[in-house]
Amino acid sequence: MKAIKYFITIAATMVAAIAVYAQPGCKLKPTETFYLYPEGQNVDKGLEGALGPGWSNGLSGEEYLKENGANGNISDGARIDLYIPKKPNGQMIIVCPGGAYEYVSTHNEGTYVADWMTKNSITLAVVRYRMPDGHWEVPLRDVQNAFRFCRANAEKWGVNQIGVMGFSAGGHLAATTSNMFVDEITRPDFSILIYPVITMDESYTHKGSRENLIGKNPAEELVGRYSMEKQVTENTPPTFLAHCTDDKAVPVANSINYYTQLVNHGVPAEMHIYPTGGHGWGFSADKYIGKGKDKLGYAREEFWSSLKRWLEGIHK
Repeated sequence: MKAIKYFITIAATMVAAIAVYAQPGCKLKPTETFYLYPEGQNVDKGLEGALGPGWSNGLSGEEYLKENGANGNISDGARIDLYIPKKPNGQMIIVCPGGAYEYVSTHNEGTYVADWMTKNSITLAVVRYRMPDGHWEVPLRDVQNAFRFCRANAEKWGVNQIGVMGFSAGGHLAATTSNMFVDEITRPDFSILIYPVITMDESYTHKGSRENLIGKNPAEELVGRYSMEKQVTENTPPTFLAHCTDDKAVPVANSINYYTQLVNHGVPAEMHIYPTGGHGWGFSADKYIGKGKDKLGYAREEFWSSLKRWLEGIHK
């Protein structure tokens, strides 16, 4: 597949070239893209209604985008890709693609999600958040700033409810957003977690996600703080979970233990565990990647139907 080069402006004097690859089965483009920190990480300035970067993630070098949609080394270029449907129904979802906190799965857990959501009248914002590289505060700061900016513009976009959705390590980030919010602006109205990393407990976490977020030898306090099954309260938003029993990368115990804590704290929750499908099936249905290649193909329509029903039920 041939790469096409285009230029993105991060600040008046900062321009970076990034490769863009065609996405199989999908021609959807963002309605608009907003850079979270228009003048980079070294200036305490953010978008309208949002805060500055807070901390630098310390990464240097150019951002990259691989043909498979792996978008990595994100630093100054942290941004939101906004997708507005033709007839918005008032719901909006801020999406955190996965990628072990090393990259974001831009296609499978970003654009393809937006394609399905906008066809169902839901507004979407895909966050290309900064990679932590051991700076654990950074990704959450980006998603909370996405919430601040989106809530500031909600009326203009016809939005009256904003939730969060995450996949794998992005599921951990979405769960973190759902439990470590600082006010009603940054608290999601609902949460959708797809094969999420939940715990930092070495016995059943995803090793790469843990190391990239909190380091190879983190303090026990940090392990507990970022183990989301330990952070659930009665104020955690209503949650939808989906996982596969045969997930070898992120054990299904992550979702099961989180669901148990949601129930214990009286938080409305729905969980779907499919027998096979492994990890990383995202929204890459056959129509995107080719007939017979969808690892969740046998249950794809069931998954979509359940998610649509749940979203309609949660929208008040």
